Amino acid sequence: MINDEIRVKEVRLIGPGGEQLGIKPIREAMQIAADASLDLVNVAPTAKPPVCRIMDYGKFRYEQQKKDKEARKNQKVVELKEVRFSATIDEHDFQTKLRNVLKFLGEGDKVKCSVRFRGREITHAEIGQKVLDRVGVEAESICVIERRPKLEGRSMIMILSPK
Repeated sequence: MINDEIRVKEVRLIGPGGEQLGIKPIREAMQIAADASLDLVNVAPTAKPPVCRIMDYGKFRYEQQKKDKEARKNQKVVELKEVRFSATIDEHDFQTKLRNVLKFLGEGDKVKCSVRFRGREITHAEIGQKVLDRVGVEAESICVIERRPKLEGRSMIMILSPK
């Protein structure tokens, strides 16, 4: 809340330089802010009495938006990448897909490894289990197995997350 939106009798006032001005009636605090051609901003409304600061509110909001934008720019959004294996995968194909799994984990993303069973392959789910266990063993130096291989419908799924 700023200026006329503040509806209390008295406030603890902080000056434009950060110095304590003491507890003042709201009218006197507004007059001090108006004389300095600045805004009276309620910074701690739950305190007894509420704490108000004399500042340039427009400049404060601009600085806050800049900080928020910088923080959003620097944060890393963890994505869930999926790599699909098959139960009858050959060695070279396995190595290629494993390289992709390691690359994704290196970039800080979670990886969902899945084995899709087609036709009667579902009767030998243990073959898909071996493929996923092998991926887990090969990548264990840079990842943590968040979810062990589990059969869901016609797919077996395992989730890896970077250390």
